Amino acid sequence: MRSKIQSYSFLPTFKWSAICLVLLFSGFAHSLFAQTVNLKNAVLMVSPAIPSPMKETAAAVLSEEIAKRTGFGLKNAAVWPKAGVPTIALVLSSDTELFGKPAPAKRTGENPEFKKEGYRIVTETSEKGNIIWIIGADSRGILFGSGWLLRNLSMDKNILQLDEKADFATSPDYLIRGHQLGYRTTANTYDAWTTGQFDQYIRELAIFGTNAIEGIPFQEGEAPSPHFKIPSAEMRIRMSEMCQKYDMDYWVWTPATFNLKDEAKRKAEIEMHEEFYKKAPRLDHIFFPGGDPGENHPSDVMPFLKELQSRLVKYHPNAKMWISLQGFSVEQIDYFYKYLETEKPAWLQGVVSGPGSPPMAETRYRLPKQYQHREYPDITHAIRCEFPVEKYDQAFALTLGRESVNPRPYAFAKIHEKYAPFTDGFVSYSDGSHDDVNKVLWSMRAWDVKKDVHQILKEYARFFFGKNIDNAVASGIEALEQNWKGSLAENGGVEMTYQFWKNLESTNPKLKDNWRWQMLLLRGYYDEYTRLRLINEQELEKQANEILAKADNQTITKSMDQALAIVNKADTEPIARDIRKHIEDLSDALYISIGLQTSSAKHKPRNPERGAVMDFVDYPLNNRWWLADEFEKIKKIKDPAEQLAMLKRIATWENPGEGSYYDGVSSVAKGPRVKTISDDATDVAWWDSGKSRKRLSSQLFQREPALDYVNLDPGARYIIRVAGYGEALLRVDGQRLSPTIYNKEENSFKEWIVPLSLTQDGKISVTFDGPEESDLNWRKNSKISDVWLLKE
Repeated sequence: MRSKIQSYSFLPTFKWSAICLVLLFSGFAHSLFAQTVNLKNAVLMVSPAIPSPMKETAAAVLSEEIAKRTGFGLKNAAVWPKAGVPTIALVLSSDTELFGKPAPAKRTGENPEFKKEGYRIVTETSEKGNIIWIIGADSRGILFGSGWLLRNLSMDKNILQLDEKADFATSPDYLIRGHQLGYRTTANTYDAWTTGQFDQYIRELAIFGTNAIEGIPFQEGEAPSPHFKIPSAEMRIRMSEMCQKYDMDYWVWTPATFNLKDEAKRKAEIEMHEEFYKKAPRLDHIFFPGGDPGENHPSDVMPFLKELQSRLVKYHPNAKMWISLQGFSVEQIDYFYKYLETEKPAWLQGVVSGPGSPPMAETRYRLPKQYQHREYPDITHAIRCEFPVEKYDQAFALTLGRESVNPRPYAFAKIHEKYAPFTDGFVSYSDGSHDDVNKVLWSMRAWDVKKDVHQILKEYARFFFGKNIDNAVASGIEALEQNWKGSLAENGGVEMTYQFWKNLESTNPKLKDNWRWQMLLLRGYYDEYTRLRLINEQELEKQANEILAKADNQTITKSMDQALAIVNKADTEPIARDIRKHIEDLSDALYISIGLQTSSAKHKPRNPERGAVMDFVDYPLNNRWWLADEFEKIKKIKDPAEQLAMLKRIATWENPGEGSYYDGVSSVAKGPRVKTISDDATDVAWWDSGKSRKRLSSQLFQREPALDYVNLDPGARYIIRVAGYGEALLRVDGQRLSPTIYNKEENSFKEWIVPLSLTQDGKISVTFDGPEESDLNWRKNSKISDVWLLKE
C-alpha cells in the first residue's frame, strides 16, 4: 500500500481518494478488532531504584502528556491497586520486583533492555487488572520506554488504551542522537521561545528517542534578537538544566571567529568559556567547528582546545572535546591527523563531520579507532546546503527557498542509511521548528535503522494529532515530500495534496491552533498557490513572446508595451486570492503559536533567507522584471534592426526554432537533455536578498553540466551557445572546441561551431571541463545557466 502512496501523483484523483479511504478504514478496523489494553484511570507505580531526577521526570512526562489528551492524569501509587484498576509500572531491568509484585521474568535469548538506553515493554492482562511494564536498562531507558508508550497509545477525551498487547525489547543502534537548538538571532523560531517552549520541545524530542541537545551559548557577536524572552546567557543555563532533567547530553557549539594568535582575545575567550562551564549544571560535550566559521590553522586550534579541556574538566569531569575539519585545506587536514599520530591527545573525544568536511568514509578510515566520529547533518535547508533537494523546481527555490517547512522523510532515511555506518551517531544542524518531521525521522532511524518510515510518520501523527487520523496524516506528509519532486507545472499531485490537507483541515477544526498542524497546512496551501501561479505566469510570458516575435520596424515600442502589460497581469489580475489569504493567515498563526518568522515586515527575522517565505510568496515566476529592464535598454538603442534582433532573441530564448534545442541547465522543467544534477550547494542563486530582477534561467546553474543530443540532422551545421559567467571549457564527444565568441561577463554569451564530423551519426554529447578556480570564493566560480544547440 505504501508504495502506491509514494507515487500517488501519477494516479487519477479518484484512485488517490479511494486509497485514503482505505487507509482511514483500515486504521478504524484495526482498532475495532484488535485486543486492546484499557488504561483509563490507571495508576502509575515507579520503582524507588530509578535515580532522580528521572524518577520524577518520567512520571511527570507520562501523567502530563496523557492528561493533555484525555482530560485525566495518572495517579501515583506505592501500593498495588485493587483488582480491576489498570497500572503502568516503571522499573529498571535490574529490579526483580516492584512493591512486592515480581517483575516480568527475563526472556531467553538477547535482552536489549539490559543494554545502554534499552527498554522492554510487557503487557499483562487479566480480570484483576491490566498492567503495562516499562522496564529500562537505565534512567534513559525508562524515559524512552515511556516515549514508546506515549507514541503508541490511543488517547482522546476519556479514552486511554493500547491497541495491542506487547512483549518486546529494544535498544538503540546509535548512541548519539541529537539536535541543535540554537537560541540565537539566526534561528527562524528558537529565538522567540520561552523556557517553557524549550522544555516542552526537548521533552517531545526525547519521546521520539533523542538523547542530546546542542546549544549555541556564545552569540557569535550577534546583536540580541528582538524576540528574546530572556537573555541568551540565562537561556543557555536553563537549557543545561532541562538536559539534566531529561537526562540528555548537553552539547555546545563554540567556534572561534578571531585569530587565535591574538593572546588577549584568546585569553578572554578561554575565560568566557570557563565562566560558562562553572555555571552550567550539566555539560557533556564541547564541539569546536574547525573552519565554519573561523580561519585558524589546526596548529593553533589544538593547543587552544587542550587548554579549554583543562578548564572544562574542573567543573564537568566526564565532559568531552570534539572538533570538525570543516573548511580545512588538504595541508591542514594532514596536519591534524599527524598531530593525532604523534601527540595521541587523550583530551580529544572525536571528530564531527558536517558541511564542508572531508568525506565521512575517509574521515572514519583516517581517524584512529580510539576516537569517535559524529555526523553534523544539515536537515534544515533545501538548497545551497549539504543535502539539497534533487531536481527542486525553480519556482520552489525562488519562493520557499532554503528554510521553509521541509518534511523529507524518505530522502533523509536514505541519507541516514548511507552515512550513518561511518559514525557513532549524529547531532543535526537545525535553525527552527520548520524541520520538525526531519528531527523525528533522524532520531528514530538512529534508534532503529530498519524502522519503517511510514510507521515513524504514523507515530508522529498519532502523538501530535490523534489516533483517528494518524494514517491519513502520515500519507499527507509523504505527499508533501512528493510535491517537491520534478517539474511543478507537471506535478498534478500537488493539487491532490492540497485538497487532501484542505479536507483534513475542515474535518479536524480542534487542531487549528496546533503549530505542527499549521506548518503542514501552510506547505499544502503554499505549494498549490505556487503551482497555480507558475502555470498562469508562464502562459502569460508565452503570449508576450508571441507578440515580440511579430514585431516589425513600426511596432517595436508598441510590441514591448503590449508584452509587458500581458506578463504584468500576474500582478494586475492576480489569481487564487482565497488560497493566498489563507497562506497569510497560517503564517500569522504560526508566528503566534511557535514564533516562526515568515515575514520580514511582520515578524522581523534576521534576514529574508531565514525562512521568510511570505517575502517571496508572490515573487515573479515569469520574467516580467527582467523584461521591463531589457525593454528600457532596447528603447535607448537607435538602430531598429538591432532593437528587433534583441526582441527576437528574447522571444525565442526558450524556443529557438525547429531543429534547434534549448536547455535551462538546472531546470527540471526546461532542461530535458541535461544529465547532471548540481549538488554542490550553489545551484540556485541568492542575489539581491532573493529579489533579483535577472532572468530566471540565469539564477540556476551548474559548473560542469553534461548534455546528450539525439536525432540531429547529419547534413546540418550546428552552433552551441552558452549563457553564464566566467569560464566554459566545452567538449563535444570528448573533443575540446575553440570558441568563436567568448564573453565571461554576466548576461553574455559564448559560441562554438560544431564540426560536421561530430554530427554525422546524428548525436553528440556535450561536457564541460572544470576550470582551476581554487583561489576564488565559491560565489565567484564559473557558472553555466543556459545551453542552446542551434541549427543553422
